[in-house]
Amino acid sequence: MQSAPANASSEPQVRQKVRQTGLKLVVLALVVASAGPPIIDIAIYALLVVAAVAVFTGTVRATPQAWGAALAIAIVGIGAQAVFAPPRIAEGFNVFLPGGTLQRELPADVYRALADAFDKQYPPDKRCDAAIPGCWRHEGPPDRAFAFAADGIFHRSDMSRTVTSFDLSDPVWQRFGFINDMWLNWYPVSDVQRARRDGRFWKGYDRWRLTMPWFVTIRLPAAYAGGQLCWRGEILWEGADNHFAPASGDGCRAITAVDAGRRVVGIAIKPDTLAMHMQGPLKVRLLQWTQPLIKLLTVVALVIALVRVKPRRAAVPLVLIALAALVIAIDDASFLGGVRPFDGGDDGMFYDSVGRAILQKLLAGDWAGFLEGGERVFYYGGPGLRYFRALEHIVFGDSYLGYLSLVLAFPLFALALFRRFLSPPWPLTLAILFVIPIGTIFGTSFIDYAKWAARGFADPMAYILLIAGLVPLLGDNEVGPRNRFASAFFGALLIVLGVAMKPIVVVAAFVVLGGAWLWAAHLRQWRRLAGLSLGALPVFSMALHNWVFGHALVLFSSNAQDSNLLVMPPSAWLGAMRELVTFDVSGGLLLRAILQIVHWLSGPAESAWTVPLNAAGVAMLVYVVIRGRGFDPWLRLIGGAALAQHAVALFYADTARYHFLTWFLTLIVCAVFVQQVGLAWLTRRYPAVMSRLTLILWPPRLAAGIGWLEGKTG
Repeated sequence: MQSAPANASSEPQVRQKVRQTGLKLVVLALVVASAGPPIIDIAIYALLVVAAVAVFTGTVRATPQAWGAALAIAIVGIGAQAVFAPPRIAEGFNVFLPGGTLQRELPADVYRALADAFDKQYPPDKRCDAAIPGCWRHEGPPDRAFAFAADGIFHRSDMSRTVTSFDLSDPVWQRFGFINDMWLNWYPVSDVQRARRDGRFWKGYDRWRLTMPWFVTIRLPAAYAGGQLCWRGEILWEGADNHFAPASGDGCRAITAVDAGRRVVGIAIKPDTLAMHMQGPLKVRLLQWTQPLIKLLTVVALVIALVRVKPRRAAVPLVLIALAALVIAIDDASFLGGVRPFDGGDDGMFYDSVGRAILQKLLAGDWAGFLEGGERVFYYGGPGLRYFRALEHIVFGDSYLGYLSLVLAFPLFALALFRRFLSPPWPLTLAILFVIPIGTIFGTSFIDYAKWAARGFADPMAYILLIAGLVPLLGDNEVGPRNRFASAFFGALLIVLGVAMKPIVVVAAFVVLGGAWLWAAHLRQWRRLAGLSLGALPVFSMALHNWVFGHALVLFSSNAQDSNLLVMPPSAWLGAMRELVTFDVSGGLLLRAILQIVHWLSGPAESAWTVPLNAAGVAMLVYVVIRGRGFDPWLRLIGGAALAQHAVALFYADTARYHFLTWFLTLIVCAVFVQQVGLAWLTRRYPAVMSRLTLILWPPRLAAGIGWLEGKTG
């Protein structure tokens, strides 16, 4: 493996690059803080994404004057947000199931109205059996009147949260986080169900319908006197005697001074029947418009003060992010700031529910409960996502914008790896083809990762983190990895975090980090060795957790031996070989082995039609790793990691999402093989055919467009 010598002329450039990276992270943190967490407004989030691209593609000014001005801007901006803050509305919500805490803590009028509506929608004689797990009656009613809301962390309330505006038309976009609590994991035996999905492809924005019974309560602020509350459906309005008067249908009512502090309850027992909108007087509306404007001006001013923006370099990242956001919106727009109800029994529901639970422990000061993570010994998949969910809800409230950020950045990490091994125009072309959902060959379709991320699974995050870690670990295309602590540390740390999200990638991680460590030791790159070692050290935190909390020696998670996952253990392969040699196939192991191979080679597309193509890809992979001395040694290391993950696919379940990383790494190696060997051979053998094919697949206008974008990055 090659590693460029650290010459004196390049040292200042490297130090400047490291310094710039640190400054950019500080600028980004300052921008996010000035936007005022929790970041739950999709428009503010989009502003921060554009600001992040501007920061990371630009150059940060390091002068005291620039940072002094930025500090003043941040202080003025945050202060202005406090001075011109709209009055906050206390809001509480929860699922409604009769009995228990709700009966004790809700006003009698409110509980009676909710219970009557529930009995009408779910007649007592048709309810599921409370003795059967999966029935809503088996779990019982909620244990508190109002559900926990992560949106309310920074503005506490005796209800769920406080908001600066109230416009309820679709609960998915109202961010009711409680809908994904595990105790609501009702099975088909239950007459009460959580949600319904509209599978029509054009329903990306309106994909989900919340079908569970729920209610919402707001307390009218004094500042809203002179405004009005409009509704559709059934509501209860608190009067002077603390009794609640019902109102139904479509209507509006003026808010007067005597209404200050009174509550209004919206009843949504029957799905799609409730909508509420509260409009304040002109002064309140002006404050509501001013608040996001202040955030916009503060963020823009900070970027202008601290960053020399380079629009030409920002063009490609913005195009890829916009394409990725469009693909996500078409598939399921609720990922872009809403809270979709995760499918019952899915990993996503488990991770988010545990994340919300341990977040509440953290807020209560129970650090041991937070670190325990809901399990004494990790079993359910990768342990990392639950902690990510908890931290995500601190910054982004009851949304999944933290995970979305990583998914939107994925095409940029992929592009960086493509540029590491491929010459133009292949990297950008391949990155665009990766984002556009035109197929699933070698894991080339971004939509697969976006779908599973939107469902809350850990698999996409594990793969994205590992791929992101390869970028600093391998260095740039010209000089390769240097003897630098920071790049080695963060590369190893990202890869290890990927393992924490999904331990199935540990084989690829071991090959990559092991190869990098041995090569650094061979070259006596002590700083790089230290970075690799310290960055990889957190991989032992999972075993430490299992030992401390569960007194069990389990390296990652205890489901590794689950027969539902380890479907073809080594003993089964030995049995298949025995059947092949003895011609006795009565045990069925040989057939199982053949089917395992077919499923493996069907790849992400999960189609027998892709088996020949995927087999050809594996053949290229083997050639590059075993005989490809003319290829970049670091490419061969990636190929070795891909082959190791392919071996895992021979033992574990053939679920496509388990093996996206395997085929993505295969894609990189195959693309390099095709560019450096395949196309050259075809051009020599069939020059006329290749010339015509090039004109068809690579017309001048397309070439000019890609070239224009590539030029913008310079």
